Amino acid sequence: MIFNTPRLYVRKLTMQDLPLFHKMQNDSAVMRYIGGKVASLEENKRDLERVIKFYDVAHNDFWVWAFCSKADDHFIGTCALVANKDQQYEIGYRMLKDEWEQGYGKEITNGLIHYGFEQMKLKEIVAYVNKNNTASVKILDSTFKFIKEFYNEEEDCIDRFYIISN
Repeated sequence: MIFNTPRLYVRKLTMQDLPLFHKMQNDSAVMRYIGGKVASLEENKRDLERVIKFYDVAHNDFWVWAFCSKADDHFIGTCALVANKDQQYEIGYRMLKDEWEQGYGKEITNGLIHYGFEQMKLKEIVAYVNKNNTASVKILDSTFKFIKEFYNEEEDCIDRFYIISN
């Protein structure tokens, strides 16, 4: 286990997560604000294998984990702390559509912040979100400091940029 919150625990992904990982990554509603592209089972298998390989990399700065329910051990989604191109650690998460609107987004965000500051000794964490993703905007507005909106050419949308400092 990497860390836990009141209702969730975070662990490394395994190949046994592929069926639910694929269900999540292949859902257009889940992927709507994160590139919009769903992936095939084979593409998701390769992506999961790639993510798992990072666990063994020395000085890894790409951490993507599973988060699960403490109540019944079921996979809810993935969460991440990854160094972006500016070498800032960026927070991220996505979850199965069936798990939306249960407060897991806020809970996993708070858990990632705590882990990043307390265990990884980060000085700041950043977040980016498509401004139309109102659920995530609400979470970030309540937790992070809003910095600016800008046009994201790669995803053809307006993104919001946030920072939180330790």
